Amino acid sequence: MIVHAGVCDAASAAALAVQMWKSSTEEELTAEFESMISREDAAVFLALEEDRAVGFAQCQLRRDYVEGTSSSPVGYLEGIFVEEAFRQQGIAAALLSACEQWAKELGCTEFASDCEIENDESLAFHLKMGFCEANRIICFTKAL
Repeated sequence: MIVHAGVCDAASAAALAVQMWKSSTEEELTAEFESMISREDAAVFLALEEDRAVGFAQCQLRRDYVEGTSSSPVGYLEGIFVEEAFRQQGIAAALLSACEQWAKELGCTEFASDCEIENDESLAFHLKMGFCEANRIICFTKAL
């Protein structure tokens, strides 16, 4: 079952997200999810299996330039994760669908996402879900 998360679900989403975003702590992510869930231009969806969260998707509206798009705002998949034991069951597709529907309801005509260049699993998921690759970039930084 896919549910639109409320503030009370922030810790459940964070417990999943920390498995993907390993440089953050569960406490940091809980605070971020609480803030995000309270906004009208962002949403978090949870996949529940017997009342336990086994996956999440985070999406929001982006009004800045989004690579490969021509409209604004654009629905944007910021993150998606399903516990390994529950993969290959259509849960990620259902989470993505909830995000896309949410964006449509807010007037979006385009939906976008990204992944790290070496993340072959994410790339395969995006292509399977109907995304088209728009560009590949390598980002640089330099201390001043």
